[in-house]
Amino acid sequence: MAQTTKYVIKYKLNGERRFEFAQLQTGSEKEVRAALQKLHGETNDVISDLQVSKAL
Repeated sequence: MAQTTKYVIKYKLNGERRFEFAQLQTGSEKEVRAALQKLHGETNDVISDLQVSKAL
């Protein structure tokens, strides 16, 4: 099993500020976007202002 780290993801969803916590392997933008897509489903929502950091 791959080692994961808890990250906090700050972003805007259709212009509204949001944040989520996620267990990710690398915290790369591609991995973060995939996690957010999974969370919000396959919709036409616009995800912008993406910031990722390790959770304390």
